Amino acid sequence: MNKVIVIAVLVGVAITVSAFLLLSNDASSTPESILTYDAGFTYYDIEKIQNNLEERNISVSTPVAITDHTIDYYCTYFEKGLPRSVDYCTTTVVLDDEGDTLGNINIGGTAESPVLAIANIETSSLESNPDEVFVVFETMIETLVCDCWEEEKSVDYPTISTWIEGVQTFYVDSNKRDIKSKIDDLAGHEILLEITTKDDSILQTLIILK
Repeated sequence: MNKVIVIAVLVGVAITVSAFLLLSNDASSTPESILTYDAGFTYYDIEKIQNNLEERNISVSTPVAITDHTIDYYCTYFEKGLPRSVDYCTTTVVLDDEGDTLGNINIGGTAESPVLAIANIETSSLESNPDEVFVVFETMIETLVCDCWEEEKSVDYPTISTWIEGVQTFYVDSNKRDIKSKIDDLAGHEILLEITTKDDSILQTLIILK
């Protein structure tokens, strides 16, 4: 039976929650993950995200390519603790049903194929726009990774929303220290959820890596 195991580690002022997806039917050791450009989601999948979110009264703007030095701001990811850049990055704006900005969805890699997708949602508190946050993150995972979370579910996190709620609860219980939760090898992808305290807001970031 496939299962998710959650491990909480306190390091200094940062709390990391790591969730590892273990496939019990694989007798061999799992090889080190390598980012894959020629498989998985594409830049065109932003259209699916736009359509799915529009049904939930959330709008996503037309992608704009980032070609200047700010590309690292929009599409940087970390590998073995080190920041990595991409050659090509697009960004979109996410708006709620009242036209207020919720954040951005950024997709980057090479000009031919992406390797990562990032959703940044910044709100005044966790109680602000909670439904929209769940919908955006859930849509990102189901569209770009798979609609298979419940097949790989654990007792603790049977749905995507319960995982997000669990990370948020851990954030609150840790006196709002910055935290990170990682799901390894869900349909060959790595998924991270980070919650960061800003001066007067909270930034929730979902990162999907091939």
